[in-house]
Amino acid sequence: MGSFSIWHWLIVLLIVVMVFGTKKLKNMGSDLGGAVKGFKDGMKDGSSTDEKTAAPNAQVGNTANAEKSTIDVEAKTKS
Repeated sequence: MGSFSIWHWLIVLLIVVMVFGTKKLKNMGSDLGGAVKGFKDGMKDGSSTDEKTAAPNAQVGNTANAEKSTIDVEAKTKS
């Protein structure tokens, strides 16, 4: 009982097509492809936004100048 032969896989494929139908399988395939594409685009956008957010953090290195330009603000609640 080693690996399955091609006939086993064809029978499994036939049963899957009979249970789900070709239209539903086509929709699931396109949904999966869209999800993968969206994930890849998100990963590209995520890496470019990380570079943008890293630059302002590097500017805060000198704390002596930052203390001089700090503005004291009091938060008030709206009533």
